[in-house]
Amino acid sequence: MHAPTEPARLRDQVLVGPGGAMTDQVGVITGDLTVTTTARPDNLADITIEYTGAEETYTLTGSPVPIPAAGLQALHKEVLAAVRAGRAAQAPR
Repeated sequence: MHAPTEPARLRDQVLVGPGGAMTDQVGVITGDLTVTTTARPDNLADITIEYTGAEETYTLTGSPVPIPAAGLQALHKEVLAAVRAGRAAQAPR
């Protein structure tokens, strides 16, 4: 038996904190957002955000970022915490 593999893509809804989240395309966005963290083959992760229910996605400033030794889920949790905190949140370094 093989150990379960970690998902390559994680997606969650989050209410952004005061000061919003910084995107490369449109600057700061606020409100009810959906955050997606996607693993790439080069051990980096792309982080995108969108208004929940919308189709247009934006790159969270600082993305892509290296996937830490703790894995994609740990990175995704860190991203969600940063977006919840607001303050023009960016991808963790």
